[in-house]
Amino acid sequence: MKKGVIMKKGKKKLTVIILSFILLLLAGFISLFVISGIFLPASYLKPWSKTYQDRFNDPRLKLAACGLLAANGHNMQPWKIKLDEKDPSVFYLYADSSRVTKEVDPYARQMMVSQGTFLEYVKVAGDELGTPVTIDLFPEGSYDEKDLYKSMDKYPVAKLTLTQAAPVKTELYDNIFLPDTNRGDYQDKSLSQNETTALAYTKEFEEITARVFQNAPDMEALGNYAIKSAEIEANVSRVMKETEVIFRPNEYLKNKYRYGFSVEGQGTSGLMKHILQGIVTIFPSMNSGKAQTDSFISSTKKSVANTPSYLLLISKDNSRTSQVESGMAYSYCILKAHNMGLVMQPLSQSLEEYDEMKDVYKDIQQQYGEGRTVQMLMRLGSPVKEAPRSMRQDVMSLLTQ
Repeated sequence: MKKGVIMKKGKKKLTVIILSFILLLLAGFISLFVISGIFLPASYLKPWSKTYQDRFNDPRLKLAACGLLAANGHNMQPWKIKLDEKDPSVFYLYADSSRVTKEVDPYARQMMVSQGTFLEYVKVAGDELGTPVTIDLFPEGSYDEKDLYKSMDKYPVAKLTLTQAAPVKTELYDNIFLPDTNRGDYQDKSLSQNETTALAYTKEFEEITARVFQNAPDMEALGNYAIKSAEIEANVSRVMKETEVIFRPNEYLKNKYRYGFSVEGQGTSGLMKHILQGIVTIFPSMNSGKAQTDSFISSTKKSVANTPSYLLLISKDNSRTSQVESGMAYSYCILKAHNMGLVMQPLSQSLEEYDEMKDVYKDIQQQYGEGRTVQMLMRLGSPVKEAPRSMRQDVMSLLTQ
């Protein structure tokens, strides 16, 4: 009798312990979700809606709302637009000097490529919406390279002039609203000859060459460049600090800033996104120091191991105009790739121009530039899964006087 009573009490105690553990676990998860901001509306995703542009009567803002979705370096969205007060068919694009990532992009080359990505999205949207756009690059002259950042604020990258025409259904417009970058795994499947031919055609960008590589020697060489440059960058503390500063660990900060990096960048979504955001918010050291270094290197190695093809964009020179046109060609390639069920991810580290990267930069330019300038290196392939959409600002925040 006593033995039975003891066993019942033991089972009851064990049940209490298990229930207490479960409750503590649930409380922990709920706390992580709250810290992550799971109950907040994701305002930073609203611009991805096809109806977002409908709130604007001005066709220039409608087009800028499409341009806002373009790929851009470090997701800094470094764009400012100025509406011409005298001519309702004209607006200007400026590079936002406050958004230059100076450690990895000291000469603002990537910044200029990002201007081009915006312009091509606007151009594609203009044809679809019945407001075709004429783009005039550097209409007031190019920058004073000795006073670069002030020049960015003073001189527009482009003058955009809208005209009226019947809307033209394009193959590319709907793809504007798809995620521009997929950092996940790609299927082990080579591109067909038709796909490589289509991607190598860069439309009116006569001075930009697109080349697809999927043979073993080039795959190994380009993969090695990506890994070596990631290892260099991961061990340059000032560069990694620059990345850390623009990381948004939770929904509160993503809604507040709406540009920069977040956990979605590595393909994390759903409940796991909020668990990870909660943990990183509580323990920010997980995104700094050695943890950040190791994560960056391992993710690059994983990406390279799951890449069937690379795409390079090569320009005739490294002028500001060529940089912008490379960005336009890049957007054009992304939109075409989506039509084929393909995705891309820039591997930009080997093309960055700070001191520690100079040897890798020189090598890749010599091997693949052939006297011209390699502007972009991208992974290319069929995705294993869809990528989450990244933060975007409200288009009105781009307006400048």
